[in-house]
Amino acid sequence: MRARTVTLLAALTVSANALAADLKVLTAGAFKPVLMAIAPEYERHSGNRLLIDNDTGGALARRIAGGEKFDLVVLPSAALDQLASEGKLVAGSAAPLAKVGIGVAVKRDAPRPDIASVAAFRRALLDARKVAYIDPAAGGSSGVYLAQLFDKLGIAAEVKAKAVLVPGGLVAQRVVSGEADLGVHQISEILAVPDAVLVGPIPLEVQNYTVYAGGVSAGAEDQAAAQALLAMLRGDAARKAMQTRGMEAAGR
Repeated sequence: MRARTVTLLAALTVSANALAADLKVLTAGAFKPVLMAIAPEYERHSGNRLLIDNDTGGALARRIAGGEKFDLVVLPSAALDQLASEGKLVAGSAAPLAKVGIGVAVKRDAPRPDIASVAAFRRALLDARKVAYIDPAAGGSSGVYLAQLFDKLGIAAEVKAKAVLVPGGLVAQRVVSGEADLGVHQISEILAVPDAVLVGPIPLEVQNYTVYAGGVSAGAEDQAAAQALLAMLRGDAARKAMQTRGMEAAGR
């Protein structure tokens, strides 16, 4: 009986391995911490492995347009809508997941500037030696918005002269390294950097929330597995991961 049980377990293991899939997930950087948080639970229950690759929203859109294969993508909703209109996604699969605002970061133990009002935020930017943010040319949603905001505040030239433009990734790392005094980036990505401190969100009057949505690739080899992952990203575990990483669930 014992030998038969061992044989059966071995057969089940082989069967599970045969059914397991590698799911390639492309994600804008702001949502990556949520994916990393839920990945172990998803992999444990599904037997699948997540291959998570992050980039700016603009860069991911260009990569997909160039033919890069993927199973699931998480992008700002406008970019995802564009992919859906081009037939890159399974029809009807796009779903809102989270929204996040922009905040200001400094290095731990550094003075925290006053950013409670638009005037104070503007003064903090002008007083900083260097200001780090996503390079607008890279297509990151926060960088594109901030370039427009600095222009509206009448300080575009001053900030550009002291800008530390980050092509992608975690802007707050530049304040930890000392390359910049202030980092302005999406809150979820600030909270992902050890030794960086979130001073707070930028003033509500100039705040910009990015809504992230997920969609299943029309070319996914296992669309059912990708759909199951997307459903998990709309569940309780993902919601809790969002809340602890400065994001709010969207479209619930």
